[in-house]
Amino acid sequence: MSYDLAVWDGERPLDNDQACSTYDELYERYLDSDDAVMPPTPRIAAYVEALLVRYPDDGDRDVVDVVWASPPVLNEASGPIVYLLMTYGKAVEVSDYAASLAREHGLACFDPQWECLRP
Repeated sequence: MSYDLAVWDGERPLDNDQACSTYDELYERYLDSDDAVMPPTPRIAAYVEALLVRYPDDGDRDVVDVVWASPPVLNEASGPIVYLLMTYGKAVEVSDYAASLAREHGLACFDPQWECLRP
């Protein structure tokens, strides 16, 4: 089990309803099918790279300190979207940072569990 966030490159949706629609479209187009997987866009790749500076996914970390439920994180990116899967033990800390970093990079951050944009 994991706590998930979706981060994408594009205009920030106006509200949670629009964010849900955008997320559904991007997920279906870029993540739902093996045929749809594409290299991440430069902005998504830069975002993931910056995220991994603080929370590496190298697998050499102590089991108690595991952050990513599905490393390597870059494998969860396709085109303009990355789907981040965090362990529950680190979800609050990592998701707050991931959302803040997304904002710094001009990306939208969406919580699919609660179907809402992260501020």
